[in-house]
Amino acid sequence: MKKYVMPALVAASVVIGAPALAADLKPVYKAAPVVPAFNPWDFAFGAGVASDYNFRGISQSANQPSVNSYFEPRYNFTKDFQAYVGIGGYSISLPNRASAEIDLYGGFRLTFDKLGIDLGALYYWYPGGQCFFGGAPLLPVDGTCNPALPNGNYAKKDFSFLEFYGKATYTFNDNFSLGGGVFYTEDYLNTGSEGTFANGLIKFTGTAAASGWNWYASGEYGHYWLGTTDAFYGVTAFPAGTPLPDYSTWNAGIGFTYKVVTIDFRYYDTDLSKEDCNVLTADQTATNTGVVSATNPAGLASKWCGATFIAKLSVDATLNSNIK
Repeated sequence: MKKYVMPALVAASVVIGAPALAADLKPVYKAAPVVPAFNPWDFAFGAGVASDYNFRGISQSANQPSVNSYFEPRYNFTKDFQAYVGIGGYSISLPNRASAEIDLYGGFRLTFDKLGIDLGALYYWYPGGQCFFGGAPLLPVDGTCNPALPNGNYAKKDFSFLEFYGKATYTFNDNFSLGGGVFYTEDYLNTGSEGTFANGLIKFTGTAAASGWNWYASGEYGHYWLGTTDAFYGVTAFPAGTPLPDYSTWNAGIGFTYKVVTIDFRYYDTDLSKEDCNVLTADQTATNTGVVSATNPAGLASKWCGATFIAKLSVDATLNSNIK
């Protein structure tokens, strides 16, 4: 019987030890990291204060400081396709004494590798305006009006208009980008004139310092093609409507960023004369220089379109990126 004892013990030890051995050889799996669920929604918002609100080379705040803010919900269908709507506001000082400029906008942003495309529409709304008109021999076309402004300029009660746009930006690398856009309206500032604005932009961004501060330098050149107003803005030589002057505008500046804060210093200018600037703006602060023309028979001159230096402080954030 002894010759069977050792094999039996060996067999028993193998059977008894088998589960432990199998457990030791079982592969060990680490728990998969928790991946946050994709949230397609995002919200951009911000506010700013500037020494002047300059829009395409022309002051909208009578060369005085202006504040602004905006709120923009966004929906990302994919990382390269975004829909957005937004509302923004600016403090202004325009001839019709509108209480503010309210921007209502929406569109789509698409990304193709380094190329970004933005297509949309924007409604410029100017609530609270008043009509100012000189009376005979021309008749007001937008309801009861006050007498002409003290300097003789006219202004409709409502400056609101709709504009369509297409913009593109090509980002070569983290430091350098080029962009441009085309903007079209059938009724520039509700004057009855068509308006097409095209621009090109260039931007160089530095490398962020360890402190978190960064800087950039940028410039823009644009040209505005404008048409003829309706009869409200007609003059003796053009009773059916005054032809508005086309013009070019440019700006260049440098800015500094820290987290969500931007400080921008910028030079703006146009090729408009002060007299053509008055034709285009109906500036309530324009003064008489005696330089009379067919489109500016009163000889008024405006300072809203000349060379100016503007400083701006702004805060811009997005909910997903900046709010923890």
